[in-house]
Amino acid sequence: MEEELKCPVCGSLFREPIILPCSHNVCLPCARTIAVQTPESEQHLPPLLHPRGPAPPAAAAAQGPGAAAGSAACLDSECAAGGGGGDHADKLSLHSETDSGYGSYTPSLKSPNGVRVLPLVPAPPGAAAAAPRGAGPASSSLTCPQCHRSASLDQRGLRGFQRNRLLEAIVQRYQQGRAAAAAAAKCQLCDRSPPEPAAVLCEQCEVLYCAACQLRCHPARGPFAKHRLAPPPGHPGAPGGGGGGGDGGGGKGAGGGRKLPTCAEHDLENYSMYCVSCRSPVCYQCLEEGKHGKHDVKALGAMWKQHKAQLSQALNGVSDKAKEAKEFLVQLKNLLQQIQENGLDYEACLVAQCDALVDALTRQKAKLLTKVTKEREHKLKVVWDQINHCTLKLRQSTGLMEYCLEVIKENDPSGFLQISDALIKRVQVSQEQWVKGALEPKVSAEFDLTLDSEPLLQSIHQLDFIQMKLPPVPLLQLEKCCTRNNSVTLAWRMPPLSHNPVEGYILELDDGDGGQFREVYVGKETLCTIDGLHFNSTYNARVKAFNSSGVGPYSKTVILQTSDVAWFTFDPSSAHRDIVLSNDNQTATCNSYDDRVVLGTAAFSKGVHYWELHVDRYDNHPDPAFGIARINVVKDMMLGKDDKAWAMYVDNNRSWFMHCNSHTNRTEGGVSKGATVGVLLDLNKHNLTFYINGQQQGPPAFENVEGVFMPALSLNRNVQVTLHTGLEVPQCVKQPKLPNN
Repeated sequence: MEEELKCPVCGSLFREPIILPCSHNVCLPCARTIAVQTPESEQHLPPLLHPRGPAPPAAAAAQGPGAAAGSAACLDSECAAGGGGGDHADKLSLHSETDSGYGSYTPSLKSPNGVRVLPLVPAPPGAAAAAPRGAGPASSSLTCPQCHRSASLDQRGLRGFQRNRLLEAIVQRYQQGRAAAAAAAKCQLCDRSPPEPAAVLCEQCEVLYCAACQLRCHPARGPFAKHRLAPPPGHPGAPGGGGGGGDGGGGKGAGGGRKLPTCAEHDLENYSMYCVSCRSPVCYQCLEEGKHGKHDVKALGAMWKQHKAQLSQALNGVSDKAKEAKEFLVQLKNLLQQIQENGLDYEACLVAQCDALVDALTRQKAKLLTKVTKEREHKLKVVWDQINHCTLKLRQSTGLMEYCLEVIKENDPSGFLQISDALIKRVQVSQEQWVKGALEPKVSAEFDLTLDSEPLLQSIHQLDFIQMKLPPVPLLQLEKCCTRNNSVTLAWRMPPLSHNPVEGYILELDDGDGGQFREVYVGKETLCTIDGLHFNSTYNARVKAFNSSGVGPYSKTVILQTSDVAWFTFDPSSAHRDIVLSNDNQTATCNSYDDRVVLGTAAFSKGVHYWELHVDRYDNHPDPAFGIARINVVKDMMLGKDDKAWAMYVDNNRSWFMHCNSHTNRTEGGVSKGATVGVLLDLNKHNLTFYINGQQQGPPAFENVEGVFMPALSLNRNVQVTLHTGLEVPQCVKQPKLPNN
C-alpha cells in the first residue's frame, strides 16, 4: 500500500494532498513546484480541464499588466484572498520565454520520483513594464505528473483544488503504524537479551543490524562494500516512513475526533450534499447562491453509501484478479523449480548420452584394434611360412647343385652314366619346384583396412540439440466422446503449456473383441467419428500425435460401447429414384407400378437384430418384398431376384422366400393394411427369419448367411410401409440359451 501513499513528484508520503481534476493526488508543496506560468498571448491550446468554474469578474479585473513576479506561495488561497490591486496581481508573472529559462514550458529538473518539475524563476525587474501592450494577463496551469493532463488555475490558485483529507488521515495512520514497527525492530544477530534496537537494514542480506553488530558482522569492506544499508522499516529516515515535516505530520487524529471538512468556498459551512453533475460535495450555501442550484444534487450520506458499495463491488473484481495473480505467481514459482529440476535432469541426460557415445566409441575401438591385430598376425604367419618353405627349398637345391658339381668333376664315364639320368631328373624336378610366383610374396606389407572416420567426425561436430521434440501425450476429452447406434465419436486435445509442434494425429481402434489395434484415422483434426461398427460391442480406442521428429506416446485407452439395438431409417441417398420417403425417412412408397428397392442406413455383420415394417396402405394385391441385401443390390426389380438379396415376398394370401430368383417355401398367410412384418437377422447363428403379425412365417428362411447386410425393401405404388427400429428381440421369438453359453 505504501506506493499508493507516495506523491508522484517528490516520492515521499503525501503532505497536504490535493485532488487534481483528473482524480490524481499531489502534495500541495509539490503542486507549487510544478505549476507552469504562461502568458496568455503564448498559449496555443486551451486548457483541457478546469478545477472550478471561470474566475469571477472581480478577480479577473484585479489582474493587470503591471503585476510583479510573485512567489510560489502566491498560487495558494492567500493570494486569492487578497482583495485586488498589486498584491493580487503578484500571483502571476509575465515574462517572455527567453527570460523564463524553460522555453516551450519544458521542465528542466527531476524529482526523486523521476517526474520533471519546473524551477521557480522570478521575473526579471521591469518585465511587466516591458510586456507588449497587447499582451493579456498571464495564466497559470498545472500538469498532472501521472496522466499529463493540464488544468488551469483560477483566481484562488492551488487552493481551488480540494484537499484530500481522507488520504491525509490514511497517511497519518500509516506513519503511526510504521513508527510502532520501527520501535519493535530489533537486531537479528545480537546475543544480548533483549536484543538491541536495529540501526540499519541490509537490503541484500535482508538482515537487521544494531550498530555494534554491523561493525562486527557487516563491515563496509570486501564483498559487503557494495551492499546498501538503509534505515529499518518505519524509521523516520526510511523510505516512506518519515514524518515529512510540518505539512505532512500535522493534522488531527485519524479517529472519531477528526474535524469535519468544511466547504472550500465557504469556510463556515460543512459539506451536506453531493453534486452529481460536478461530482463533488457541496454545502447548503453553494446551493443557495445558485452555482449548483440547477445541478442534480443528492444527500451526502446516501451518495457516500452508494459509492462505498460501488467501490466494494469493484474491489471484489480486483480481489478475484489478485487471487488469480497469486495463484499465477505460485505457478511461476513452481515453474522455476521445474525449470531448475529439468535443467539438472537434462544436464545429467546429456552427460549420460555423451558417456554412452564415448563408451560405444571405446568398444568399437577395441573391435577395430582386434581386427588389425588379426590381420597383422595373419600376414606375419604367411610370410614366416613362406620364408621357411623357401629356405628349405633353397637348402635342397643348393645341396643338389654342389653334389652335381662334384659328380661332374669325376673322370669315370661308366660311373657317371650310371647316375646321370637320375641326377638329370632330380635337377629338372628341383627346377620345376621354382614355378612362377614361388619367389613372390604371398601377402603385401600394406593393410587392406581403411577406416573412414570423416562422417563420424562430421556427425560429432554437428551434434546438437534438436529444435523439435516428440509431441506429448494427447488428452482424451471424455466429455465429448460418445457413441450413437453403431458409430463412435472421439475428441482429444494437446495438454496446456505444450510448445512442441504437432503435424497430425493417429487414431487407433481395436476390432470390438479385444483384438489388435488398427489405424482408423490419420490427420490434423481433433474430432473423429467412426461409422459402421458392430452393434452391442465394446471398442478400445487410443490416439497419438506425430511430427517430423517422430511419433509421440499413446494416450490413455478409452472404452466405448455401441448400442444394443439398431436405430436406422430408409436411406434416401441409395434408394431408387422412384422411391418416395417421408416421416423423417421412416415411411416409404413408390411412384412406379414396378417394384423398386430401398435400403436402410444401418449395416450388420455381427449380433442379433430385429426390425418391423407396418403396412400403412395395401391396394390391388401387390407383392412387396422384405429382407436384407448387399449394398450393391440391383434396385429396379423385386428384392431377391439377384444374388445380392435374401427376401420374403408376400401377397394377401401367401408368401415365398426368394434368392437368386429362386422361389421356395410357399407358406399360407398374407398381409393387408395394418399388418406388421418382422425381420429377424441372427448373425450369430447365420440365419434369417420372417414374422407376420408376431407369428413366424414358415421355417427359417435362409441359413449360412455371412458378411455385411443392410435392411432392404421392394415395393410399388400400391404399397406404403413405415419402418420401426430400435426394437428388442421379442420374447416369443428369442431362442433359449444353450447350457454351455
